[in-house]
Amino acid sequence: MKQWYEELFENYGIKYDKEVYTQGTIGECDFIEKEIEYNKAIKILDIGCGTGRHSIELAKRGYSVVGIDLSESQLKRARKKASEQNLKIVFHQRDARKLTFSHEFDLAIMLCEGSFPLMETDEMNFQILRNTANALKPEGKLIFTTLNGLFPLFHSVKDFLDSNTKEGNAKCGSLSFDLMTFRDINTTVFEDDSGNKKELKSNERYYVPSEIAWLLKTLDFKTIDICGAKLGAFSRNDKLTTEDFEMLVIAEKR
Repeated sequence: MKQWYEELFENYGIKYDKEVYTQGTIGECDFIEKEIEYNKAIKILDIGCGTGRHSIELAKRGYSVVGIDLSESQLKRARKKASEQNLKIVFHQRDARKLTFSHEFDLAIMLCEGSFPLMETDEMNFQILRNTANALKPEGKLIFTTLNGLFPLFHSVKDFLDSNTKEGNAKCGSLSFDLMTFRDINTTVFEDDSGNKKELKSNERYYVPSEIAWLLKTLDFKTIDICGAKLGAFSRNDKLTTEDFEMLVIAEKR
C-alpha cells in the first residue's frame, strides 16, 4: 500500500512547481551559497529534490549536485527541466531511509520538507537524518527545513494553510493536531497534472527545536543553529518564534 506522499507526487510535477511554497528558490539558493562560502569545489546532495528546483538553480551557478527523490514522476520532470537548460545533474530515484552514501558530500540539503518529516514514524524520520549524516564528509554541513512544533501551540495550522493556498494549489480539507505525538492528520484535496481530482489522508510530524538539536547531537553534529524559515529569505538572523510555520536548521560536523 502506497503512503500519501507517494500518491501525492505520482503525477504532480507541473502543479507542484506552481505551489506557493515552491516560489522561494532563488533566495534560498543565495543563502546556501553564502553558507558554503561560494566554494564551487564542494559536492552537494539534495535529498527529496522533487522537481529539482534547488538542484537546478545550484547547478546553474556552477555547483556539483546529486538529487535524490522517492518519486520517479518528480524526477522525470527534474530531468526534463535540467535538459532544457543544458545542465548535467545526476538525479537518482532513492528512498532516503535506505541511502548508502558514505562520507561523499560536503553539503546535504533537505528543503521544503524534502523527506523529513513526512515519514509515518519518528524512527523513519530519524533514519533519514542518520543516513544524511553518514553521507557527509567528516566536516560536512547539513541545511534543512522542518515543521515548527511551536507554531500549532499558538495558531490554527488549517487557517495558515488556507491563507497560503492559491487557485489550483492543493487544499487542506480537514485537519486535527495531536498534542501527544505532535502530528497533524489532514485531508489534502488536489488535482493532478492530468486533471484527476484526488483526496489523500496525510500525516506530518512537527518538531520543537530541542528535539531537533538532540537528534543531531546524537549524530555527531557539533554546531547546530535553528532559525525561522522565511520563504525565499533564509537568514541566520531570523530568530525562531511561534509565528514561524517552519524552522531552518544549519548543522555542522566540525
